[in-house]
Amino acid sequence: MATRRRSAIKPLQRYRLRIDLADVKPLIWRTLWVEGQFTLIQLHHIIQAAMGWTDSHLHQFDIGGQRYATPHEEDLIEPPPIDERKVRLNDLLTVGLRFDYLYDFGDGWLHHIAVEEALPMKDPYGSAHVEAGARACPPEDCGSAHGYQLFLDGLAKAPRDADIVSFLEWAGKDFNPDRFDRHAANAALLRMAWNRWGEN
Repeated sequence: MATRRRSAIKPLQRYRLRIDLADVKPLIWRTLWVEGQFTLIQLHHIIQAAMGWTDSHLHQFDIGGQRYATPHEEDLIEPPPIDERKVRLNDLLTVGLRFDYLYDFGDGWLHHIAVEEALPMKDPYGSAHVEAGARACPPEDCGSAHGYQLFLDGLAKAPRDADIVSFLEWAGKDFNPDRFDRHAANAALLRMAWNRWGEN
């Protein structure tokens, strides 16, 4: 008598991701750990907190030639995206996979993401944390990577230039492009975990 083959179920894993913000030098980057039961929309919220963005704009993932986002009736791009709220990382990520995350379609902040490591998990803890990183996230609405790069170049060459002083006043007097606060990023992730990762 033929026996029914049991379908293979991928064991639950946690993943180390490396995130590089494209087109800005010196490089702005983060490494972080996420659990496989998280959905892509939850990964979006995690990236926002880890990088230092404020989640004020639209976003999408580009993975293996497929577009993932939260569908909207007003979408003009065809075909519509795959619903990021229904896709879990454990079903999608593998070590060596590289994919893109685009935040703010106007300024076009492109993030390159690499899956560097995967470790098995017995039980989900519902946690994510930033392991390391470098440099501050650019201020929101500062005019794209090109515009921010012009500011960085000007800051290095002529920090007292009127345009540079004006940018710093607009960004906040305490803004420092060289500063990355890992503890603050992890505190933000912890607050989001308490709020169920902003699933809606």
